[in-house]
Amino acid sequence: MCLFLYDDDPEPEERIPAGPLYVPVRPGTAEVVLRMFRTPLGDRTAVGFTRPGLLAATLGAGQPWIRLSESALRALAAPLGACPLTIDPTFTAPSVTPVPARSAEVAVRAL
Repeated sequence: MCLFLYDDDPEPEERIPAGPLYVPVRPGTAEVVLRMFRTPLGDRTAVGFTRPGLLAATLGAGQPWIRLSESALRALAAPLGACPLTIDPTFTAPSVTPVPARSAEVAVRAL
């Protein structure tokens, strides 16, 4: 990151707190577990949304979430190796789905 702020630089040098965030969590577990993502370059990142509608538009209406401050999200994500924080991403790739195992009946027919 640049140490100096230029007139044509649209972003300030310092981080501005995003305020309370809607943070996606993993569904189907008894505990609340942060859902981690990857950047286009493959780095781990924590994700937060400023509005629940943005979260639903990106991850689907059924995505569970919790409210966390930006500092709390950073503190929880840092030990997991997710230093960058992504706020309001507009695109996510679908989850990789495993190829279903071939049933024994299909395997026998193939022989």
